[in-house]
Amino acid sequence: MIQRVCNHSAILVVGAALGAAIVAGWHGATTVPQARATATHGSDNFAIATGLVDDNVEALYFLDFLTGDLRAAIVNRRTAQFTAFFQHNVLADFDTIGEQPKFLMVTGLASIPRGSGPTQIGKSLIYVAEASSGQVAAYALPYNSTLQAGGAPQRGGFIKVAQGSFRTVFVRDP
Repeated sequence: MIQRVCNHSAILVVGAALGAAIVAGWHGATTVPQARATATHGSDNFAIATGLVDDNVEALYFLDFLTGDLRAAIVNRRTAQFTAFFQHNVLADFDTIGEQPKFLMVTGLASIPRGSGPTQIGKSLIYVAEASSGQVAAYALPYNSTLQAGGAPQRGGFIKVAQGSFRTVFVRDP
């Protein structure tokens, strides 16, 4: 009798372990990892980039080299229209640039405290570099997820998070 109970208990334990392994393997086989990519492109007078603002929400960033205007626009998920617009002039943030600045712009994920409430810092930072001076500034986008969810428009400016220089000597074009 005792042997029969032990055999049934052993079969039950082995069956539970085997079932758990099958379920875990099935879940891993059916879960597809998400790929996230940002894009950046530039020409002689402007640069354009994308970056995450919130889960499944990206911003389109545009930097005009001639005016120094950094702009962002966000498509609303509900209305499929641009409803959020942000702007900041970066020329004032770079103190030793020449007459014709040469900017570079990229975005990167930000793992900084986003705050609480409806307005939070976006999940990406926007890095703007001036090639002649070697100066770099990082900007964040204050984003209101409540307005986004409701399809309401929003406007604002960028927040300068950090600034520094990667070159010790100013380089002038000949």
